[in-house]
Amino acid sequence: MAETHKGTCYCGAVEIEATGPPLGMGYCHCANCRKYSGAPVNAFALWKIDNVKVTRGADSLGHFQSSEISDRRFCTKCGADVMIDHPKLGLIDVRSGLPPTITFKPSVHVNYEEAILRIKDGLPKLKDFPKEIGGSGETMPE
Repeated sequence: MAETHKGTCYCGAVEIEATGPPLGMGYCHCANCRKYSGAPVNAFALWKIDNVKVTRGADSLGHFQSSEISDRRFCTKCGADVMIDHPKLGLIDVRSGLPPTITFKPSVHVNYEEAILRIKDGLPKLKDFPKEIGGSGETMPE
């Protein structure tokens, strides 16, 4: 039986359930993520779309189409960032702080060309996105 990770928004109105381990975790440095999160860098944890379900509060889940590939989902009651749907990629970014049963183990930095906070952690720094999802796959120095 696959592992299940449940989490809620800040106020608890929206609950999600992610099945199995994340496909990948890392940091995004793009301007959109920085603006939306209000932070100099944004953490992510990706699952396949079919492995994430809203189990409570779907009626309290608002959305904002922030780019061609990202539909940001948030709780309309408390404003918490819940997930980002990437339908063209077949992925959902469950906010890494959401399921408390997940240990955050980042493996990559994406959109590092846009970084305003340089992080020296030995992880690969991609200029934009991996080739597999339409990026250049080019790496940058720390």
